[in-house]
Amino acid sequence: MPLYNTDPEILLREVQFHPFRGKGPGGQHRNKVESAVRLIHLPSGIKVVASEHRLQGRNRDLALHRLRQKLIGLNHTAKPRIPTRPSRASRAKRMEQKRRHARKKALRRIVDGACP
Repeated sequence: MPLYNTDPEILLREVQFHPFRGKGPGGQHRNKVESAVRLIHLPSGIKVVASEHRLQGRNRDLALHRLRQKLIGLNHTAKPRIPTRPSRASRAKRMEQKRRHARKKALRRIVDGACP
């Protein structure tokens, strides 16, 4: 898995910028002005959309912030899990629970078998 650069200047060079008209309520301004922004990060193929603000510049900044957060999430590598051995006490406790459960089931069989 490649690591993606999250530096804002480099990120702007790796992104395709598409302005478009936002959908939904907002009246004449919303219907006439292309203030919504879609960013496509070319190396990873991630698409991000921002259309909350009335200004295209604010939406572009918001979309860049969202894209940066997604890339940071992709760059994060999970620590490998180190398997641990169960303690003797936990194994004994588990076996005792299993025995108790088996006794309960055995008692149910005896009662069910006695009824005609």
